[in-house]
Amino acid sequence: MQLVDTHVHINFKDFQSDLEAVRDRWLGNGVTRLVHSCVSPDEFNQIQAIADQFPEVSFAVGLHPLDKNLNTLGWNPEVGDRIKSLAISDQRVVAIGETGLDFFKSDSKTAQIEAFKSQLRTARSLNLPVIIHSREASVATREVLQEINAESPQQPIRGVMHCWAGNPEETQWFVDLGMYISFSGVVTFKNAHDLHESAKIVPSDRLLVETDCPFLAPIPKRGKRNEPAYVLHVAESVAKLREVDLDSLALETTSNAFKLFSLS
Repeated sequence: MQLVDTHVHINFKDFQSDLEAVRDRWLGNGVTRLVHSCVSPDEFNQIQAIADQFPEVSFAVGLHPLDKNLNTLGWNPEVGDRIKSLAISDQRVVAIGETGLDFFKSDSKTAQIEAFKSQLRTARSLNLPVIIHSREASVATREVLQEINAESPQQPIRGVMHCWAGNPEETQWFVDLGMYISFSGVVTFKNAHDLHESAKIVPSDRLLVETDCPFLAPIPKRGKRNEPAYVLHVAESVAKLREVDLDSLALETTSNAFKLFSLS
């Protein structure tokens, strides 16, 4: 059985002391590929160094909607130019992101939307998928995607709604827009009833799993530092909700990850 953790942040200081042991555990749980997300282009060299160390790591480059400069100074188009240049600079870059909208922790909607649109256009120009963060912003996220798609109907945006926590109606919106849906440890939480229903309706060819580590450790590891090995628990939970066996779920999600991110 093979799994792909499609969203990690193992460059964070949480992993500085024992990253080799963390790797041993993810390999031991069948995690053969990781997609390392990026919250700021300033992280790029760190993430590159991790991919140099662990060849199973591919990565993205982008700007998170809660970036402190974005939310105090607004969107700087030069950051967009830098993201594009970095994406071109390394063939291991498989996506733009994470980008998106977060209206739960920030009121800087205008700057977030500008940054999101710019990164979507960059992704399309480079024929790369996007990793989308959307929290308390499903309607606006949908509207932005529809607007950008309308600019070039023959080349709609490809990507993934990462760490998805939406209800079934919202889930269907993004499936209809061609997005993949990635479930994290949140899907293992007992009270996440709407999310459980969402996990049941995603088409099998649009389904992904992730940890978003070091955040949101799944049951039975809740409250601890999350790590890529624990994507196994996410997959087990999604398989149970969809009433399929784990091997089948692993095969589907791994195939989907290889397709979306053009993994070799």
